[in-house]
Amino acid sequence: MTVSHLGTFTLGILVLFVGRWTNAKIPFLRDFNIPEPVTGGLVATVLLGAVFFVTGVEISFALQTRDALILDFFTAIGINADFRTLLAGGRPLAILVAATFVYMVLQNLTGVTMASLMGLSSQFGLLSGTVSLIGGHGTAIAWAPTFHRDYGIANAAEIGIAAATFGLILASLMGGPIAKFLINRRNLTSAPEEAFDVGIPFDERDTAIDYFSILRCFLVLNIAIGIGLALNEALGEAGFKLPSFVACLLVGIVLTNTVPRLLPRLRWPSRTPAMALFSEVTLGIFLAMSLMSLQLWALAGLAGPIFVILAVQFVVAVAFTLLVVFNIMGRDYQAAVVCSGFGGISLGATPVAIANMTAVTERYGSSHQAFVIVPLVSAVFIGVANAFLIRFFLSQF
Repeated sequence: MTVSHLGTFTLGILVLFVGRWTNAKIPFLRDFNIPEPVTGGLVATVLLGAVFFVTGVEISFALQTRDALILDFFTAIGINADFRTLLAGGRPLAILVAATFVYMVLQNLTGVTMASLMGLSSQFGLLSGTVSLIGGHGTAIAWAPTFHRDYGIANAAEIGIAAATFGLILASLMGGPIAKFLINRRNLTSAPEEAFDVGIPFDERDTAIDYFSILRCFLVLNIAIGIGLALNEALGEAGFKLPSFVACLLVGIVLTNTVPRLLPRLRWPSRTPAMALFSEVTLGIFLAMSLMSLQLWALAGLAGPIFVILAVQFVVAVAFTLLVVFNIMGRDYQAAVVCSGFGGISLGATPVAIANMTAVTERYGSSHQAFVIVPLVSAVFIGVANAFLIRFFLSQF
């Protein structure tokens, strides 16, 4: 049974409602900064899994609308990023890039070591390393034919998808508690009166957003996405392949740093409550749709060894985030928010990182720099570095 585009989108909204309601009713979830779309998405995943195991009915979803939402979200992130912040974030960005590369090497070594201890091939370990965890579902699917053809792993796609799925769930649950621990332990506070990039603080949910502020967001986002998609197509024809959302993110950055200066009287929507709310809603529905579409029944047969490897990967990710990332990023509130985002990308994906940071900042205060450097590291650097690392590790084993 396949749910249509409209049905999937509608269910995604309902699942987000469920997540918001559940978090509001269960203080534990809110206190530990579990993102609302993650709560709702996991509830839906479990219910759909129960339907399959009881009735045998397999429910899948048409996800083209979900993929369009992520373009809106990343374009909004770009529109909120001014060059002054990017320049100020140059050193922290370089530090986080270096730390991420070290972590990626560590993640592959962990996967290979654990696979060897269980009598599995090194390639199985790589599939449970950066191929599927920090790389996500897209990287796992893209590399599966290579593992199947060249290394004889017949179910490489299934292994990669299973690891990416469980990793996504773990990443969704680890970032918020890490930030809570750091903020409370060190009594960290945010910079006063800094505008929000994504979401609105809990105590300002009644902020007035007028008709024209929403309309400006739609207009600017659509223009930026149109240019971004055209740019991405041109780059693809020239041999430079990038995910569509990366091109839209870059176009958003360029526009927000040129148009307001050329047309100073124009009311540009960068870092406005309307853009922050728009970003939160698109991200929330995207994540809700992504999590509710996870087919747990298809992964049950691979759960054993993958659970063992992921349990160790989870411990390594938490330890690296607390002991390395927080310290080298400055041991302040910004660093704690970056840690919540790093928890998202270390085992999951960029949207999870942003959702983790959104949950933290809505509770404790904004952190503009974190919302600039974490997406840049995750969306731009990781893809390039991961391709190099996967090839390097495959050549060694």
